[in-house]
Amino acid sequence: MQNKTAERAWPLDTENMDWIPTGPGKSFRPLRFAPDGWSELMRLEPGSVVALHRHTGDVHALNLSGSREIIGTGEVVGPGGYVYEPPGTIDTWGAVGTQPCIVHIKVTGVVEYLGQDNEVTETASAITQRALYLRWCEQHGRQPARQLISG
Repeated sequence: MQNKTAERAWPLDTENMDWIPTGPGKSFRPLRFAPDGWSELMRLEPGSVVALHRHTGDVHALNLSGSREIIGTGEVVGPGGYVYEPPGTIDTWGAVGTQPCIVHIKVTGVVEYLGQDNEVTETASAITQRALYLRWCEQHGRQPARQLISG
């Protein structure tokens, strides 16, 4: 029996991709941009924190290495740990321990970064993340991965 797929597979060599800085101690490797969201590998250096934010859609996050603490609850998520965040979740978290925390994240909707009075100060979406990736590639003389700019 021969297996067939309706769509072509798009392997991506993430190990040889550059980490693209997105803030102090924070960087990413994009995996997929879609109309409803994006997937990425996020890297957070020890002691770095992801600012307070709200999700407008589902988020699935699988820790690949390192550990992170969900600030406010004190829960620590280590390698192999999975976190589901439903729409409306407001959270912040930081890398703990001595090694970088790398998380595979699938985001639907928009991430809204919040200020002191819970006002939206910045947003991240598939459109903004794709633009950030393409701008970084242009500035650093890198060819964008065809898997990320096709379709």
